[in-house]
Amino acid sequence: MIICIGAGPGDVGYLTLRGAELIRNAEVVAGFDAVVNVIQSLIPVTAQTVLMNYRDQTAQLATVAEAHHAGKRCVVVFMGDIHFSGFQYLERVERACGHPVETLPGISSAQILASRAKVCFDETTFITFHRRGDLGPFKRHLVHVLQDQRNAIVIPCPWDAARSFMPRHIATYLLEQGVPPEHPTEVWENLTRADDCMDAGGRAMQGAIAEAEWHGSLADCADKEFSDMSIMLIRTLSPMSSQIEP
Repeated sequence: MIICIGAGPGDVGYLTLRGAELIRNAEVVAGFDAVVNVIQSLIPVTAQTVLMNYRDQTAQLATVAEAHHAGKRCVVVFMGDIHFSGFQYLERVERACGHPVETLPGISSAQILASRAKVCFDETTFITFHRRGDLGPFKRHLVHVLQDQRNAIVIPCPWDAARSFMPRHIATYLLEQGVPPEHPTEVWENLTRADDCMDAGGRAMQGAIAEAEWHGSLADCADKEFSDMSIMLIRTLSPMSSQIEP
């Protein structure tokens, strides 16, 4: 067996019960270092842990695939939900195994943001730039989303300077495309980290990184710097009115 699991947005408390069960019963647990650290307390002491990063992921996934083909129970953990921004990683897992694999969805930062900001997914489009390859089609799609009077939840691209597409870059691009500068805009950092920053007595822990939120306009955002752990909400200028009965 091999299964890919969405491990939630960075706090083990947001992992599904089924995901936790599969990790506790796994013989091999694999994933990027930061993701495995989130679920470390659930990994059996007898399990083999396979850590990886962007540079060695192909080789490490080959190790996982070998264990899978040898009949071991293998779990590959993803941050958030696999189907929100992990699809390229899923493709690498399946390429290593040589066949499609089972997936278990998780809770994504986009879902947490929608809850925090009180936006309805029926009236909102999610777009992630946290991917390799050409970002052009996704940039154009974002413009059309806002032109269609929908909210946009956006995960930025935090990689090297040549490819970086962070909130200020996103705002600048949209303004250059003629998107109105007064769009209400929010950037949230370290979602779900607030609970982690308290000790058992509810006191702030020294050195912890708390959840933070910024509110302003699209024009204001073009001059703001945010950390890699950020997610963006651009609200429509024409919110849909309530459709429930008076």
